[in-house]
Amino acid sequence: MNIKPLADRVLINPVPAEEVTVAGIIIPDSAKEKPQRGVVLAAGTGTKDEEMVVKEGDTVLYGKYAGTEIEVKGEKYLIMRQSDILAIVTE
Repeated sequence: MNIKPLADRVLINPVPAEEVTVAGIIIPDSAKEKPQRGVVLAAGTGTKDEEMVVKEGDTVLYGKYAGTEIEVKGEKYLIMRQSDILAIVTE
């Protein structure tokens, strides 16, 4: 399946939450923080009022409750507007 976001939307693959242990206790998945970092898999073309700044392959930071979660073939992705992205990470 090929997903192409429209207008100013982007498709993001969230980076998995890190496995955290505290004094030998493993924190269950339900208590883990929702990841706020991901990789852009596809981006729309932008709108006439807002050009697309992020591009495929960018690592980005986004708000905790940003985007709509979708599941394709067992994989979870996020679709969100470019304005929900807080920053592009460069390393």
